[in-house]
Amino acid sequence: MTTLTVSGIDLHYGAAQALRHISIEARQAKITAVLGRNGVGKSSLLRAVTGIHPISAGDIRIDAEALKKSPPYARARLGLGYVPQGREIFALLTVKENLETGYAGLKRADRNIPDYIFTLFPVLKQMLGRRGGDLSGGQQQQLAIGRALVTRPKILVLDEPTEGIQPSIIKDIGRALQFLRDDMGMTILLVEQYLDFCRELADDIYIMDRGEILHAGPAADLDKPEIKKHLMV
Repeated sequence: MTTLTVSGIDLHYGAAQALRHISIEARQAKITAVLGRNGVGKSSLLRAVTGIHPISAGDIRIDAEALKKSPPYARARLGLGYVPQGREIFALLTVKENLETGYAGLKRADRNIPDYIFTLFPVLKQMLGRRGGDLSGGQQQQLAIGRALVTRPKILVLDEPTEGIQPSIIKDIGRALQFLRDDMGMTILLVEQYLDFCRELADDIYIMDRGEILHAGPAADLDKPEIKKHLMV
């Protein structure tokens, strides 16, 4: 079992506290969604999980392994794959070269692009020689997910993968996440604002507000009026 456990973490930006005693669990072969309005701390939570920003208190573990102050590259070697908000692909590199940047933490024998990535996102195979900056926003998002999958993650962390993406590609991303969960048993932690996307895909949900967890439960809770009010603008 590969489980990501976040226990009572705080995170500060200088004197400002962004996260207050956050605890969540992302279980193997489950999609765990973290929802909330803009500015409530969702991306800060992922920065803490991935090691981009240090926590002030609490504990983050992959199974029994305490991450402590380990840097992002060390967490990647433990099986943590990250798809950042805004995609952050390399615009001047080709699609193939962008995917190959995922090789950095891999053993030499594993430095290849798994075939299933092209099955999930056929457009990437068609555009291997095209520069990343020439792709549409939706294609860049598929590339960002593919790059994370090249690292052979046990846990996939995604920050708003549907943001600014056309509906047809949102469906492709949804099908890909279902495959990764159901067929590959991957642990998926998803920060998202698109309610219908989470309702269709998520197993477990957490609702955040002002740097705290307001609610934790099954995805069916998204239909409860008292939960919806926390997500309305």
